[in-house]
Order: sequence, then C-alpha cells, then structure tokens
Amino acid sequence: MQKIKSLMARQGLKSPQDGVGELSPIENLRLPSKEELRELREQPIDPQAQQEIINSIEDVYFSTDSFDIVKYEMEKLPPILNLQDLEAYRDKLKQQQAAVSKKVADLILEKQPAYVKELERVTSLQTGLQLATVMCTNGRRHLNIAKEGFTQASLGLLANQRKRQLLVGLLKSLRTIKTLQRTDVRLSEMLEEEDYPGAIQLCLECQQAASTFRHYSCISELDSKLQDTLEQIEEQLDVALSKICKNFDVAHYTKVQQAYRLLGKTQTAMDQLHMHFTQAIHNTVFQVVLGYVELCAGNTDTKFQKLQYKDLCTHVTTDSYIPCLADLCKALWEVMLSYYRTMEWHEAHDNEDTTRVAEGSGTADSEESNFDRNYVKKKLEHGLSRIWQDVQLKVKTYLFGTDMSTFKYDDFIFVLDIISRLMQVGEEFCGSKSEVLQESIRKQSINYFKNYHRTRLDELRMFLENETWELCPVKSSFSILQLHEFKFMEQSRSPSVSPSKQPATAAAAATTLFEQYSSGGNPFEIQANSKDEESEDVLASNGYESDEPEKSAYQDYDSDSDVPEELKRDYVDEQTGDIPVKSVSRETLRSRKKSDYSLNKVNAPILTNTTLNVIRLVGKYMQMMSMLKPIAFDVVHFLSQLFDYYLYAIYTFFGRNDSLESTGLGLSSSRLRTTLNRIQESLIDLEVCIDPTGSLTAGEERKEKVPSPHLSHLVVLTSGDTLYGLAERVVATESLVFLAEQFEFLQPHLDAVMPAVKKPFLQQFYSQTVSTASELRKPIYWIVAGKAIDYEQMLLMMASVKWDVKEIMSQHNVYVDTLLKEFEQFNRRLTEVSRRVRIPLPVSNILWEHCIRLANRTIVEGYANVKKCSNEGRALMQLDFQQFLMKLEKLTDIRPIPDKEFVETYIKAYYLTENDMERWIKEHREYSSKQLTNLVNVCLGSHINKKARQKLLAAIDDIDRPKR
Repeated sequence: MQKIKSLMARQGLKSPQDGVGELSPIENLRLPSKEELRELREQPIDPQAQQEIINSIEDVYFSTDSFDIVKYEMEKLPPILNLQDLEAYRDKLKQQQAAVSKKVADLILEKQPAYVKELERVTSLQTGLQLATVMCTNGRRHLNIAKEGFTQASLGLLANQRKRQLLVGLLKSLRTIKTLQRTDVRLSEMLEEEDYPGAIQLCLECQQAASTFRHYSCISELDSKLQDTLEQIEEQLDVALSKICKNFDVAHYTKVQQAYRLLGKTQTAMDQLHMHFTQAIHNTVFQVVLGYVELCAGNTDTKFQKLQYKDLCTHVTTDSYIPCLADLCKALWEVMLSYYRTMEWHEAHDNEDTTRVAEGSGTADSEESNFDRNYVKKKLEHGLSRIWQDVQLKVKTYLFGTDMSTFKYDDFIFVLDIISRLMQVGEEFCGSKSEVLQESIRKQSINYFKNYHRTRLDELRMFLENETWELCPVKSSFSILQLHEFKFMEQSRSPSVSPSKQPATAAAAATTLFEQYSSGGNPFEIQANSKDEESEDVLASNGYESDEPEKSAYQDYDSDSDVPEELKRDYVDEQTGDIPVKSVSRETLRSRKKSDYSLNKVNAPILTNTTLNVIRLVGKYMQMMSMLKPIAFDVVHFLSQLFDYYLYAIYTFFGRNDSLESTGLGLSSSRLRTTLNRIQESLIDLEVCIDPTGSLTAGEERKEKVPSPHLSHLVVLTSGDTLYGLAERVVATESLVFLAEQFEFLQPHLDAVMPAVKKPFLQQFYSQTVSTASELRKPIYWIVAGKAIDYEQMLLMMASVKWDVKEIMSQHNVYVDTLLKEFEQFNRRLTEVSRRVRIPLPVSNILWEHCIRLANRTIVEGYANVKKCSNEGRALMQLDFQQFLMKLEKLTDIRPIPDKEFVETYIKAYYLTENDMERWIKEHREYSSKQLTNLVNVCLGSHINKKARQKLLAAIDDIDRPKR
C-alpha cells in the first residue's frame, strides 16, 4: 500500500482527501462545499460554455510555480478604480471559479471508483502472494521426506527388472529355435492364404535367426532351404500382381506391395506391373472380339485364334458391331479403372509414409523410401499416357475394321456415344485429348454425315413440295426439349452419363467417371429400355387441349354479353354519323377482348409437320455434334443449310413477287435480299431442269446443291374468300419464325461446342440469316394486302369526283364508304381465317398496316390524278380523308395510322406559296414526280403563275434525274 501511495506521489496523484488537505489556505477557502457541489451538479450547465469559461482563464493560474494570487490581481488593477468595472471583473472571476470547481468535482467523482477498484486489486495480490509462499514451503518439505524414504527400495526394483529381462531374452532364443523347426509348414499355409507379406517376413526372420544360431546343428541346413522358398514366393507374387490389372482389390494389392517392400524390390514390382497392364490390354481386346467373331461364325473353327487382332476386327458383322464395341470398351474400362485405383492406392500410402517420416525415422531409410516413392510416382504418371495410347490404338483398329456408311442413324449415334464417353474417360484418365480416336471417328463421321445430310436435304425438299401448310396441333406448353432428339441436352451438364440413357444429377456432374464407378458399375453399360419405348406428349387432341367441341372456343367471340349497354348504343348511333370520334365500337371491343386473331383457349406454337421434322433433324445433328466436337463446324454448316433451305422455300412459295421492289417501300431489307441471294448461289441448284446432261465437273460442283422446291398444287393462293391463302401463308411464315426462335434458343449450345476460330461463322449465320426470318412477314403479307382490297376501283371512283366545286361540302364522297366497306369485308375475312389458324398480333398488325398504307397511297395517287381542283375541293379532300380515318380507327387498334401524314401533307401542300412549295418539294422526296407535277399543275392559276410553274417543274425534274 505504501508503494502505491509513493507511486501516486511521484506522478502527482493524490487521494481526494489528501488533495483537499494540501491546498493553500486561500484555495482551501475557495473550494466549494458539499451543498455548493450539489447545487453545481443540479444546475443545468452547458459543457461547451463551461469549457469556454475554463479556456478564458489566464495561463498563469495553471503554472506549477506558487505565486501570490492576491498580489497578482491587485497589480492588475488600473490607477483609477471604477466600481462597476470591478464588480464585473469580480463576477467573471466567480464564474471562472465556479467552472473550475465544477470540473474538479466531476474529475474527483469520475476517478474515485477506479482508485477504489485498484486498491482492492493490490490487496488481493498481497493475499495471493502470501498463500503461494506457504505452498512452496510445504512442497519443499515433502520433497525432502520422499528423497530420504524411497531411494533404497527403487534400487532393489531395478536390479530385479534387469534379471527379468535377461531371462526373457533367453526365453526368446529358445522359442526362436523351436519356431525355426516348424517354419516350412507355416510358410506353405501362408502362401495358400495369400499372406505374402507374412510369408516373406517370416522367411526373412528365419534367415536372420538361422544366421544367428548357425552354430546349432539342428538348424544348420535350414538356410539354403529358406532361400529356395523365398524365390518360390517371388514367382507367386508376380502372378498375384498380374491379377490386379483386371480386378483391383485394395486388400490384395496392399499385401502384394508390402511383400515387395519387404523384399526391397519396389521398383521391380512397378516395372512388372506396367508390363502386366500392357499384356492385359492386348489379351482383353483379342478375347472380346474373338468371342463375337466365333459366335457370329456359328462354328468352333479355331482358325480365328491364329489371326492378328487387326484381321480379326474385319470379321465382326454389322449386327454384332455395337455390342462388341460396348463390351470392348467395358473390358478396357476395367483395366483403366484398375490402373486408376492403383494410382489412388499409391497416393494414399505415400501420404501416410510422408507423415511417418515427418514424425521421425532414420535418415538413410527416409532417403531410400523417398527415392522409391518418387520412382513409383513418375513410373505411374508416365504409364498413364502409355496405357491410354494402347487403348486408343486397339479401338482405332476396331473402328476401321468395319464400314459404317450403311449404319442407321441411331446405331451410328450410339457408336459416337460410346467413343465420346471413351474419350471422356481418356481425358479424365490422363488429360489426353484423344487425338487418335478423334481423328479416326472424325473421318468416319464426316463421310457418314455428308451422305446422311444429302439424303435429309432431298427428304426436306420432298416434304416441302408435299406440304399443304396445315397447322400441326401441338400443345401450348410445347418445347423442343420434349422431343426425343433433344433428350441428350438434359444430360449435357453431366459428362458421366451418356445421352438418352440416364438422368443427369448434380452429384454426378460434380464427380468424375472414375469416382462415380469406382465402387461398381460401368459407364459403357447398354440400357435395357431404348428411347423407342419412351413416349412424347407434345400433340394436342384435334388441335385443342380441352374436350369441348371446336365451336366452344369461338362461342363468345361475337357475343356482346359482356359489353355495356351504353357502348352498344354508341355502336347503334354510329350509323347516323353523330357518334363522337372517341366512342368505342363493337369491333374495337372485340379486338381489345382478343389482342390477336386467335383462340382464347389455345395459344400453341404455329408449326407444320415439316417444321417438326426439321427440328428433329436439328436435334439429331446436335446430338452428333455434342458427342464429336471435332466435326462441330461441319455439323453447324449442315444445320445452317437446313434453315437456309426452309427459309428459301417459304420465300419462294409465298413471298417472291418482283412487283414488291418497285413500290419503293423497302419491304425486303438489304440484309434479307443478301441472305436470299447467298442461299440461291450456294445451296440451290437452278440448272437441274435446264441442263440435265451437264459435264462431270459441273455435276461434282452441283452435288452439294439441292433443286429449288415447288409449291404443292393442293395449296390455293388465288381465292379472295380465303384472303389468297392467308391461313397457309400464316402457318408457313410463323412456322419459320418459330423455327428461328428455336435456333436462337439453341445458340448457346452451338456456341459452346464450336471451335474458337469458327465462331465468326456461327455469329454471321445468326446475325444475317436467323434474325431475318421475321422480316419475311412484310413481303409475304404485302401480297395479301395488295389483293384483299380493290384499290383500282377506288381510283376509278375518285376519278369521277368533281373537285373544282365552288362551295364548302358537308357530305363526304361515296368512294370513302366503298373503301370502308372493303376494309369491313377484309376484317370479316380475317376473322374467318382466324377460326382456322391463330393469327398472332404482329401478323394482324402487319396486315392492317399494309392495307392502310396501300389505301393511303392510293388516295394520294387518286388526288394526284385530279386535273382541276379549287380550295373548296381541297377542303372536300380533307373531309373525305378525315371521315375515312374516323371510321378506320373503329376497325383497328393500330396507332398511329400508317402514312396518315403522307396524305395530309400532300393535301395541305396545295395551299403553299411559290417559295414554300419549292422548299417543300425538295424536302418531300417520298412522293413520285407525277404526284409532285400534278400538284404544281393544279395550283396553276389559283396562286401560282406560269413562270413559277416552270421553276417548280424544273426543281421536280432535278430531283427525279438521279433516280433514272
């Protein structure tokens, strides 16, 4: 306690009581009393203000030197005293004193608990030290007693223990001599039990014991006999090592390795093991192929056993080719699995040996064991590539032994499946890319696939020429992944499972084949249930997914049961022409109830049987590509030809019309025209009918091309009642769009298997061909729009109207009503077609857009044929067009109306002055020179003179000259 107080004294710390007592008399008088301290604590004081007051105290009050405060303050007084100033200064000092007192009181209260706590700790420490002193004193006393009391007894025990050890050593020697007499029998028993380490250990121990007790006559002849026995053990050990190659057993191999380690021949054992694996591969494949050849030959002729393996493979029949290949791969798998498990065994035991060496052993022994381990490790790693190379060569010889060009597709796919899995085994086995297997199967595949693809293209042309473009009824939930041909994609995430064989799991995807099948099974097992026994559930019954009759899907289509009465009244009032523009007609309600001309209950994809066949072909091609990535580019190229030919056929059947390009509306984009030209040049054989007896060279060049397909005579595109085959056009065009969507869906899968250098081809195919499928809608549906409404009749009716009237007309012309009736009839026919085929919203929008655009351009053309026109006539044109727009907006939801500004701008141009019209002509080049010329001629005499007319006509001629 005294030390603590002295430390506090040195650091200037004092207890609260001592600190108060040591203050100077004046300071002691200035200290606040307990009542004042309580008042100070109870008063609400701003800490910031208090701190400012303390900061305002002069520095001299904080100095450590003692000085007379009273004298200091008296000296500061001015010569002439002022009572008010003195009182103010006194109040300031009181405030400073109060702030300091408050601060001191707070510090005292804050530090006092810490002081008390520290004092308690010092007291506790003093008590603990006293207790420790007592314990140390007692311990020393007890040690002295033990030292004096037990020394003699311990020495006696040690002497007895020494005698006992000598007697035990003598007993061991006697037992060893006895055991040596029975060694021969025990060694034979251990070899029969395949306890090779025990036999060798026993033999070595016997040899060592025999050398130790050689002076005894009873065991003098035993040494030479033990040496012969050891050589016999080595021979049996080599036979046991060869069994590892086909069926690895951990316990068996552990015994063999322990035996070789005891013999000190670990490196020799590894050399022998690789020789046995090489021999096992050769013997295994020969026996498998020989078994199938003899089975198919149907006799027991032994001539096949004398053939070389290469010659033996040529005798395998087509029917037994796949089972033989599967069994061949299964047998080779067993050999490689044994090698893989052998490596696993050595890795595990190397780790154990390393741990034991780290814990402590002889330096010489550890160096020797490290050398052996490194030798074994390098030998095993080098043996991986050697064994896999032997496997590849054996399988390659088998593949080239049979011509596979006559195989069925499923059989060839199965061969690819097996080889693909075998290459995967090789990659997991030694990291090899299996160049030998890839090259051999690539040659077979390309030859097979070229012939197969040519046949499929001819079949596709036959399908297209016999296609009636009827809707193939599939369910609304249809997905290409439901088709058999795409089942392999569900297992693509799991490389250990073959396509169309076993379901993929996340656990299987995370493990290798060797890990998955290390405990049993075989990745080359042929499953009993084939895909032919599986069922596809993609077709809808009678085109509907409900059991209700067909009419039930339309029974509420024309019903007004859910239309409010006021809306019905608006429709009735509309016939008088008094209805507001914003009123809702029944036709508008129908279009809003059903956003496209389709069945409310069915929204299935639009496709045909031919489309489905193309999709199935795509699945088959992708299946082959996924199994054999080296031919991925060739397969993608053939895939693109399937899509190209389908697109070209749709365009040829329904969209080819030379008059389309003359409209100048850009119906066919430059990208679409480029794509069609490319397909025609690279894929379509246009000379097949022109020059059937061409030269041989020309025939070779045309071998890769396909004749252009012809539309079936059963498809009628000339009937106005069916909107010129609109149903067939919709099915054909939308089936192409659906096919393009499936190609878009498959793009990531195709991109994943494409070589990096060939990916630009795939990107170009998608950007320039697949993406243009929807662009075919415009030219195909333009043909329907151009025939669905009689635009020529409208021009004749407009020509008979008198436009040079002298007064403002309040009634529109008859041609407007006629045109609207044409649109109403078009709407009814569109509805009739939608009862057969669902018309998607983009299609209906394009049809309406085309019809409205053609009507508006026909109106402009009709106005351009006017010879004389007055201001009132122009107003009549505006009245006609506004009436047309008002009625048209009730028939369609398309906003804005296409080419509305095209008509309005042309009508309003009549009122322009000379300078404004010249500028207008230069800015509006969408009008033909005839329309612009007529506008100038009609304006002649009203507000344009002949000189201005010549100037405007010259401007029109300048604009038209570059177009010629």
